[in-house]
Order: sequence, then C-alpha cells, then structure tokens
Amino acid sequence: MSACAAALVAAVLVTAGGSGAYAGDDIESLSARQISERAKDALRGATSVHFVTKGSLNPAGTTSELDLRLDRDGNCAGTVSTGTKGSVEIVKRGTTVWMKPDETFWKSQVPGSGERAAELFKDRYLRGSTDDPMLSSMAEVCDLDRLVKSVTDSPDLRLPLTKGEKTEVDGVEVIPVIAKQSGKTVTMYVAAEGTPYPVRLNAVQAGEGEASIALSDYGEPVPSATPPADRSIDISTLMERRD
Repeated sequence: MSACAAALVAAVLVTAGGSGAYAGDDIESLSARQISERAKDALRGATSVHFVTKGSLNPAGTTSELDLRLDRDGNCAGTVSTGTKGSVEIVKRGTTVWMKPDETFWKSQVPGSGERAAELFKDRYLRGSTDDPMLSSMAEVCDLDRLVKSVTDSPDLRLPLTKGEKTEVDGVEVIPVIAKQSGKTVTMYVAAEGTPYPVRLNAVQAGEGEASIALSDYGEPVPSATPPADRSIDISTLMERRD
C-alpha cells in the first residue's frame, strides 16, 4: 500500500480514543469517537476486503492508485496504477505472485530497454515467489495484515471528531465521522446497519488535492483464478537466461 493510502486511512481511524462501543448499541446513538472505535475494530477483524484508492493530497508527487481484493491468507488480485508511469496487474496466491506491467510501466521503469521489454512480455505475466526481490516490493500491497497494522498502530494526531447525519454512500446507509485540522477535512463513512465497517474515506486538503478510499465486499473470497502457464514467464528462468 502506498504511503498516501496508509496516511489517509490512518487520518480518521486512529483518531478513536476514550469510550468504547458496546454490543447492542445503536450506532446512531454513539458519539463520533465511539463510532470511530467501532470502525477500527471492525476493520481489524475483517478477513478480506475490496480496497480502492483514488486521487492524492500531493498533486506534485506521483500518485499510486490501488484496486485490489485481498485477504489475510495473503491472496490478492487487482491493479496498481502509478498514473503517467503506467500500471501493473497483480495476482497473488499464498507465496506465488504474478505481475503484468503495461507498456507505459515498462518504458518508465526500464529506461533504454523498456520498449523491448514491453514487446517481449506483451500480454504475459512474470511469475515468481514473494522471496524474489523483483516481486517482493509489489507483493507488499497484498498484505492485509500490514494494511490494518498501519491503521491501528499509526502515530498520527488524534484529531477532534464530529458526527454527521445519516446518509447513503455506494448504496449503503452510513454515519459520517468527520475530522478537521489545518485546512484538511477527512470524513469516514461507517456502515449504519450490521457490522460497522468503514465504507468510504474522503480527504480534502485546501490547495493541495483530494483523495478517497472505498472499502467493500468484506468477507468475500478473493478470486482464485491464476494466469495460465502459457501466459506466464517464470522470473527465475528469465534471470538464468540473463546470466
């Protein structure tokens, strides 16, 4: 997960403090801090999630956007986009990773020979283990435990919180929990019915940008399909050829 995404999630969820929420509470009757605490606990207990990030609070920097389905067993499927520097499709099952960079990614990341690499690996995946240094950093985005830990253990400031009126986001009834400081507004929308999962987080920084994270499909299995062998190149074999 990119630093921007982790910071956005943590900006709201880590603000929880003080009184906790108790079983049987009506979420609408709880304080903003209690709702935030419930959302943090729910996210901590999630076994899988569909995680989508958009935008950036730093328009001058490179924005990484994620569209990933991931679980606590290390399985993952989706896309990591780096804007003008291209995108990478990623599939991970256990310790095996498949990566398919697009042409733009190859050209931006392999100066001088990116065009040749893009043609050589066109429509094919690189396959290897999470122990491979060429794949391990990309595979880190598939670590749900790491995502949750970056939220629950974040040292970010514990901002004052306010509670908004019930509304609907992505077809789900939610309660907004809002944090404001120094021209920045972060809103976490928490499911009003059932498990109080975070549904969406929006952040707006005056003069800098806007970013969002959508979280859905909690508990749903990550797609189990993997790329066929005839569309995959074993990265260890590739490195042996280079030697």
